[in-house]
Amino acid sequence: MATPGEAEGAGCARYTYRLRVSSTALVILLGEWDRCRWIWNECCARSKKAHRDEEKCGPARLDKMLTEARARNVWLREGSSVPQQQIIRDFGKSRAKALKDVKARLPVRQRAGMPKYKKKALADPSLNYNRNGFRLKDGRLHLAGGIILTVVWSRELPAGPSSVRIYRDSLGHWYSSFVVPVEVQPLPRTGAMIGIDWGVKETATTTSDHHDLPHAEHGKKTAAKLAHYQRMMARRKPPRGQAGSRGYREAKKLTAKLHKKVVRQRQDTGRKWAKAVNRDHDALAVEDFRPKFLAKTTMARKAADAAISATKRELITMARKHGRVVHLVHPAHTTMDCAQCGARTKHALPLSERTYTCTACGAVSSRDKNSANVMLVRAGLNPAGADRGRPDAPPGRQAA
Repeated sequence: MATPGEAEGAGCARYTYRLRVSSTALVILLGEWDRCRWIWNECCARSKKAHRDEEKCGPARLDKMLTEARARNVWLREGSSVPQQQIIRDFGKSRAKALKDVKARLPVRQRAGMPKYKKKALADPSLNYNRNGFRLKDGRLHLAGGIILTVVWSRELPAGPSSVRIYRDSLGHWYSSFVVPVEVQPLPRTGAMIGIDWGVKETATTTSDHHDLPHAEHGKKTAAKLAHYQRMMARRKPPRGQAGSRGYREAKKLTAKLHKKVVRQRQDTGRKWAKAVNRDHDALAVEDFRPKFLAKTTMARKAADAAISATKRELITMARKHGRVVHLVHPAHTTMDCAQCGARTKHALPLSERTYTCTACGAVSSRDKNSANVMLVRAGLNPAGADRGRPDAPPGRQAA
């Protein structure tokens, strides 16, 4: 199944397809991955040494390291230089982001960690090829190094790809993810606007009763089966340093398969809802909510099952695809403000209080519905008119 994923830049998106890998191609792919993994680990070692000795370890120095290593190592020269160069680029990006977070003095929990060693038994293969390292011919994918793969074309690519990532998931399935330039596909104008508030009781509460997204509870429905598979793994877990038995590997595969099923269910639910919202509305005022802090609360399991971040990402991606305007509204005090008069309560409402009552104008409404209308007011999209607008409300940040 092809899935257009997250945009890789302005006017670009990822299209992912399943691969059929022959035994011959599998041996070559794993050989390429062994070389790339060795280069990544060598970059990690050089980076640690440079940090300890206060030396520079930039992309140019790592490129020189690769050239020298290929010159003296026949095993590296047997592989294509394209994925080897690309993995150095990936390492440089990861290291630069980590150093930037340290320089910005972000809290440790919010920093991107420094690149770590990739262990053979734990790291799944992932190879990146730029335009010079692959080509599509007769419906098959030809990679540098003589690798020929069969792609399951469930849909056509909208344009010629600029790069491709070949990777294997936890179930042993191989995929090709193409970066493709795409054009905006405008939908008919409706003149309607919508405010969206994220929550746990309902994943998304909107100003339109027909577009609320209830909590699907995909994870809760599979919890019993997941616990059964995890008990199977626990009973068959091998001693440290020994290979797992066949039964352990089978239980581990069943657990990974169930996890992937839940992820795809959440993704499918989010995409269908995002499509409906963007089809019926020209402008969206979305709460710029980051639910990471919910992982520390008693609602952690239910919040994770709601998949707010994934749903929000699908909504913004779909809006970008169809040319809709998205305003990301800061979530501060959205449950304390009145959408009718703009008054703010003196104290935050407890989570058990689901009805909002304004002490200034006496308006009574659902707590989440009121927050959704506050999104419209703050984004400057209040459909009720200027008389109900709040002049000092901070405007929404436009995302698409």
